[in-house]
Amino acid sequence: MLTTRPRGTNDILPEEIGKWHALEKTLRLVAGLYGFQEIRTPIFEHTELFQRGVGESTDIVEKEMYTFIDRGKRSVTLRPEATASTVRAFVENKLYTGPQPTKLYYLGPMFRYDRPQAGRYRQFHQFGVEVFGTRDPGVDAEVIAMAMEIYNRLGLKDLTVELNSVGCPVCRLTYRNNLQKHLEFRREKLCTVCQERLVKNPLRVLDCKNPDCREVTADVPIIADNLCGDCAGHFEKVQEYLMAFGVAFELNPRLVRGLDYYNQTAFEIVARGIGAQSSIGGGGRYDGLVEQCGGPDMPAIGYALGMERILLTLEQQGIALQTTSAVHVFVAVLGERAQLAGAQLAQHLRQKGLIVERDYLNRSLKAQLKAADRHNAGYTIILGENELVNNQVILRRMGDSSQTVISLNDVEAYLLKHIEEGHS
Repeated sequence: MLTTRPRGTNDILPEEIGKWHALEKTLRLVAGLYGFQEIRTPIFEHTELFQRGVGESTDIVEKEMYTFIDRGKRSVTLRPEATASTVRAFVENKLYTGPQPTKLYYLGPMFRYDRPQAGRYRQFHQFGVEVFGTRDPGVDAEVIAMAMEIYNRLGLKDLTVELNSVGCPVCRLTYRNNLQKHLEFRREKLCTVCQERLVKNPLRVLDCKNPDCREVTADVPIIADNLCGDCAGHFEKVQEYLMAFGVAFELNPRLVRGLDYYNQTAFEIVARGIGAQSSIGGGGRYDGLVEQCGGPDMPAIGYALGMERILLTLEQQGIALQTTSAVHVFVAVLGERAQLAGAQLAQHLRQKGLIVERDYLNRSLKAQLKAADRHNAGYTIILGENELVNNQVILRRMGDSSQTVISLNDVEAYLLKHIEEGHS
């Protein structure tokens, strides 16, 4: 019997789930402020979707996908990212026939057979947004500003927006040819992976972290000098909007992203000090992907944020997400006759909206009070045989251990009033 989880996966335990809920609450809040609606797509899709959408020459498709043959002898893949799935849903459900732009967000698990490291797992979680139906450079800047708004609300510090343009298919082809010519005579100095990339996808050579490759490519032409007029103008406008929004950024001419569908704007948000993989989010424009997936010629832009990496960065920066108290009231009972009355009272208070725990193990009062402390309860109701006879309870405020005797009939109103005041 296997008793360990698969490598690269994590159990999110009850004591940790509060952080996830707080993060998800912030993500949903900001998405709503920017006018995004949630979409939920399948965890697995036909493999062809990712081969066509993500790109057959990408590391994801070549090395990292969880692909298998189902019982109908169809090749299916656990989603390695959600943009292709969202585009597929946008096309299949004809969302393009409605008013544009369409603004969607998602959050959930993704799967890549990657080398596990700090904040990076084989099953991981992403929050992402996609905007369909506009080429407005202001939207490019707005989604970047939205990502930074999320980080600011979480309290993250020392983040850098890295920005580049990877051009359109026309000017990128010109740049690709120039890059290949420049590196052809240095091919043997590149790592074996980059030697393959030089043929299949030469822009990815710029993204290599190998020090030798970085040195070889230090003086290559930059794509910004090879942009056509439309792409150069669009990139300039994106920067103007970002400055107008008060979003600081750095130009990174080596930033090309790892997916084939990007064009024009590409960006990453980097947090220093969280390991070799310092990116905690990124995205860009992908104007050709909707048409490539069978839809109309429709522009689009989006990004994805790694939720584990956000939580890791928060931890390393010493930032604790605000989580609510687990329990409002703990019901402690003494004696067999009080057991049923205590359970009945707990059930009634839950129906009134209070979070209630009670003793299930017939422990001593001292042990039950310790249990109330472990639950971080605000109040403990003590109900014994004598209290039951007198239709009373002892109400203990756990913060200062003060106690008062109160009628059983008045407990609900008292707790609702004081707990609401404590949270106002």
